[in-house]
Amino acid sequence: MTKILVVDDEPALVRTLSINLRARGYEVTHAFDGRTALQCIAEDTPDVVVLDLGLPDLDGVQVIRRVRRTSELPIIVLSARHDSDDKVEALDEGADDYVTKPFGMDELLARVRAAVRRRTPSSAHPEPVRTDHFTLDFAERVATRDGSPVKLTPTEWNLLEALAIRPGHLVPQAELLREVWGPGYEKDTHYLRVYVAGLRRKLEPEPGRPRYLLTDPGQGYRFSC
Repeated sequence: MTKILVVDDEPALVRTLSINLRARGYEVTHAFDGRTALQCIAEDTPDVVVLDLGLPDLDGVQVIRRVRRTSELPIIVLSARHDSDDKVEALDEGADDYVTKPFGMDELLARVRAAVRRRTPSSAHPEPVRTDHFTLDFAERVATRDGSPVKLTPTEWNLLEALAIRPGHLVPQAELLREVWGPGYEKDTHYLRVYVAGLRRKLEPEPGRPRYLLTDPGQGYRFSC
């Protein structure tokens, strides 16, 4: 059974989410602050975290940052903050998705399902990639740069796979968003900007002058290997 950790300081919202998630077959645990959430993640190993940014102790972005030191656990951010900078910061620190309050339950459930799918590697993988600067083994999900291990999140691996399976070819933005995040994400192009920038920092020798992860402005991305 898929285990969801809900982290929010609003008891009524936690109760509503728990009822709806359990009704759809998920196991649900909850935490009302960041420190308890980190303890639950360390001890209970949930499959997905639904995380509010406005917690009473640690800011949600701090929680994401600490989780990403050791875990690829999918994180869906849930927040009343509407500023796009907050979304970008959360995604840049390693969140997999972002839902703004108020939200529809169907939307959140769809994003939970998408996060669970992204956590499960596909049975079909591109061939391993070896460049002068990094290697990618998609079957084992092992990456190295200049001989040193590089930690990539499940979403980063899925994005790389969607590009690497068509080496050198333009992959349109909407197609990438649909393949990596799922139906209904075709207009969320900021996800691609944030994740491609993060991958460039991890893999490219000069992130500001990419050689491998290339942008066709306004159209999409291509993987040159």
